[in-house]
Amino acid sequence: MRLLIALLLLILPFFCLAFDVQVFARKNLNTENQSAQLFDIRVFKQQDNNMRLLLSLSAPVTHNIFTLNAPHRLVIDLKNTERVNNWEPSQASVLVKNIRSAPRNKHDLRVVFDLTAPVRTKSFLLKADGTNRHRLVVDINTLEAPSVAKKLVPKKKSAQTEQPSVSQQTVTLKQSLFTHAVQQRDIVIAIDAGHGGIDPGATGHMGTQEKDIALTIAKELAALIAKERGMRAILIRNDDYFIKLRKRIELARQYQADLFISIHADAYPEDENIQGASIYMISHRGASSEAAMWLAHKENAADLVGGVKLRDKDNLLAQVLLDLSQTNTLKASILMGQKVLKALRKVVKIHFTRIQRANFLVLRSPDIPSILVETGFLSNREEEQRLNNPKYRFLIANAILEGIREYFEHYAPPGTLLAHR
Repeated sequence: MRLLIALLLLILPFFCLAFDVQVFARKNLNTENQSAQLFDIRVFKQQDNNMRLLLSLSAPVTHNIFTLNAPHRLVIDLKNTERVNNWEPSQASVLVKNIRSAPRNKHDLRVVFDLTAPVRTKSFLLKADGTNRHRLVVDINTLEAPSVAKKLVPKKKSAQTEQPSVSQQTVTLKQSLFTHAVQQRDIVIAIDAGHGGIDPGATGHMGTQEKDIALTIAKELAALIAKERGMRAILIRNDDYFIKLRKRIELARQYQADLFISIHADAYPEDENIQGASIYMISHRGASSEAAMWLAHKENAADLVGGVKLRDKDNLLAQVLLDLSQTNTLKASILMGQKVLKALRKVVKIHFTRIQRANFLVLRSPDIPSILVETGFLSNREEEQRLNNPKYRFLIANAILEGIREYFEHYAPPGTLLAHR
């Protein structure tokens, strides 16, 4: 009897532990399989070719986003989600013609956006707060002219039709000019705030972190660019999170950027007297190693922004095309860097009076002119104080914009509104 009791006492803790593990697993399973409701979809129009979709949800969801062609569609699959009965899809805008949804696989929901042009996407989730539900944010953009412009083109009349009057001809001419203007795209500028998240970058004596300074100046620059006609800013990082260096290049290419600017702050603890801003571009060594990687993986590499395809070319032709693309990109990077450095010299101290070359991975894009702006040294106490001053950061952002503006006055890409003007 004593032996039986001892055996039970020995087994009982393991039984309780197994029971607890089973309950814990069930709780986790319920959390993973928790269903969500889609309450509403809103479309925020920034420009005809750049919009934001906001899906309001009762809980965070696992989602998958992809696009389809012929006709153009954006598809969002929401796992374990159902549509609220009283929700009515809104008729969106120039780019989004219609929104529809249907259940999928009994538990999931598929939302389809009928589009007028092919798009690229970027999505992220926002947690619920005091006034908003959980939200799925999807940024969509296209560099093609929205098809609504076609509605403005007057229909052709037969030879027997009465000739239009002078006033009608004037209206037709205005419509034609307006349609032509709509088709001129904006210049896309990718602004990369260095570091972020678990990577704080340099740290000053007062505890100022490079990632915060870089993000603040990047947002300031984006706000200034947004006011410029013919320009559009894309923030590679718009909050405090970490992005791998090569992913930053991929995001710039995803948005088909015409220019890539990376914002940083320097540090040199060995000499706290060093201060001033600097401009960097990729070194020849960095450009060469990137070209080698592209050629080695040309079957999987994305096409160049300029429309050049490497995957269907033999090795020699692919090398020539890539060399041409890189040569033009490096020349553009030098010219852009010179303009920005000239503008910065008017408002801040300069450390290097000439553009520096370095093997920065984030500058290696073979088809997008790229520069890195070191806004100052956090290791210098005076400069750290200046970088913490909003007015000083505005001067830096405004000087960078001045350099961008002056560059594109002479070298605007063909097909853009600035080139047309």
